[in-house]
Amino acid sequence: MMRPANTESAEYLDQPAEVNRFLDQIADVNELALDTEGASFHRFLDRIYLLQISTRERSAIIDPLPIGSPPKLGELLQSNNVEVVFHDADYDLRLLHQDYGWHVTRIFDTRVAAQLLGIKSFGLAALLEQYFDVKLDKKHQRADWSMRPLTPDMLEYAAQDTRYLLQLRDHMKSELQRRDRWHWAEEEFARLEGTRWEAEEEMEGFLRLKGARDLTRRELAVLREVANWRDTVAAQLDRATFRVMGNEVLLDLARRQPRSVSELGAIKGMPKGMLERAGHDIVAAIRRGMEAPEAELPKFPRGQRWNKDRDFDDRVGRLKAVRDAAATRLELDPGVLCSRERLENVARSGAKAINDLASVPDLRRWQIEEMGDGFLRALSAPS
Repeated sequence: MMRPANTESAEYLDQPAEVNRFLDQIADVNELALDTEGASFHRFLDRIYLLQISTRERSAIIDPLPIGSPPKLGELLQSNNVEVVFHDADYDLRLLHQDYGWHVTRIFDTRVAAQLLGIKSFGLAALLEQYFDVKLDKKHQRADWSMRPLTPDMLEYAAQDTRYLLQLRDHMKSELQRRDRWHWAEEEFARLEGTRWEAEEEMEGFLRLKGARDLTRRELAVLREVANWRDTVAAQLDRATFRVMGNEVLLDLARRQPRSVSELGAIKGMPKGMLERAGHDIVAAIRRGMEAPEAELPKFPRGQRWNKDRDFDDRVGRLKAVRDAAATRLELDPGVLCSRERLENVARSGAKAINDLASVPDLRRWQIEEMGDGFLRALSAPS
């Protein structure tokens, strides 16, 4: 029988002394659940606005805005003696690294565990309903966690994110062990330990907008200028970029290139208040793009090109058949078992023995264990 989940009300801590007192009181735990709340839906740059923590006995919500980084929490999270349980750890780990420089060293991710168990609905709300018949209220999913004061129901919503995680971890670890998949999870969790906040990709942000690839290079130059204007305004206001001006409006500006404030007003979706406050600035940005020298017109960077011939495609097809058969046998989503990108890495590896597969980029040991022999047969089969 699993121990009951901690159902006590979470303590709200926003003073250094009370935060340190709480962390001193839980300093001897060997496991804790953690979640963070950001505000990327509302703010220009995301950061941690809340830290939720649960042990077996109690829960707390730490407000870092008035106190900054709580170093004693960093010591706990980076201790090899403490397992830290997350649901969907990736973004939490990136924020913890960006804001505080912390590298969590022992991780259990209930989302990853659910995927390895073949659970199709692996969101936290679905898992809590499946395992505990707990129904989460989703009304604060896109709440602005940077606002203060936070309402009591917002704090209760935040507390729910960690309250049941340790008990959920117990169920899932037991199930993974029973199905001889615990070593799969251990390998995945170990890889999460290397998660870091990374700078933007080499490709500039405006080139990543959906629809940008349909524009001419001159239109891309206009898009670059209006996107730079939007970023500047969003940073000044500390507001998410789409709340300043939507992506579709930017793309329409790049295509239609209005030359006056009155023409600007004809653009569908143009915010009236922004038109009145910054219409001339937007027109000036459009003009800069229209007048940019030919040599400075943006273009999409060339990605790494592989010589994909028919033999390569045939190898990928055979590897996919091996993967799909294994996914059926293991009752896993094929993409969870092995992504298309990893199949392509195997296809170009030239592997002839199991040991060769160990050097294939991003291919896991447990995947080799489950599909390695089949992969080798697929690679050696005539095209």
